[in-house]
Amino acid sequence: MIKVLIADDQELIRQSLEIVLNTKEDITVSGVVSNGQEVIRSVRENRPDVVLMDIRMPVMDGVSCTKIIKENYPDMKIIILTTFDDDEYVYNALKFGASGYLLKGVSMDELVGAIRTVYSGKAMINPDIATKVVTLFSKMAKADYTIPVEDEMEKELTKTEWKIIAEIETGASNKEISENLALSEGTVRNYLSTILNKLNLRDRTQLAIWAVQRGASRRNTDE
Repeated sequence: MIKVLIADDQELIRQSLEIVLNTKEDITVSGVVSNGQEVIRSVRENRPDVVLMDIRMPVMDGVSCTKIIKENYPDMKIIILTTFDDDEYVYNALKFGASGYLLKGVSMDELVGAIRTVYSGKAMINPDIATKVVTLFSKMAKADYTIPVEDEMEKELTKTEWKIIAEIETGASNKEISENLALSEGTVRNYLSTILNKLNLRDRTQLAIWAVQRGASRRNTDE
């Protein structure tokens, strides 16, 4: 059972999410809160598996909450609910370890899928903001936030794995990668798992940041 904490300052959104999520057999809502301070308290008391985090909340915003939670509970998964105008918030939430980024207009089926995805240890980025997030990766790559990967680990990557990494760098989804490289989505998922293991990276988000910093697409072109 996946324990989910809902954090949003809008009562209607909180209530709607709680009602829908509690109808899922593998999901239970462990708490519903309206501000950042309540988020931290609920996390300590109930230890949810996944936090649905509104980016803009009173008392403490979602980014600050993400930083505190990941420092104290690194395995806890956080999905940020955002809008197109939240560039700086998403940038910092990404830096502090959020696993998902969804627009508030996302369908309930997509939201449930995202919860299951991040719970399994993967990252989830709404296709509508993939380009925006890739832009943020680029900013991050030029800043002081780096993902270290040893040269010996890189040498273990195959040509196909480099091609997949180059696709990840552009923000492509598994479906888009499968179409671009003529592979099944299952094969893409298997490749991604192997790549993460080889590079000792936590998830797709770290891989994407590293790919931008490393210039994976340029390397792939050079081969």
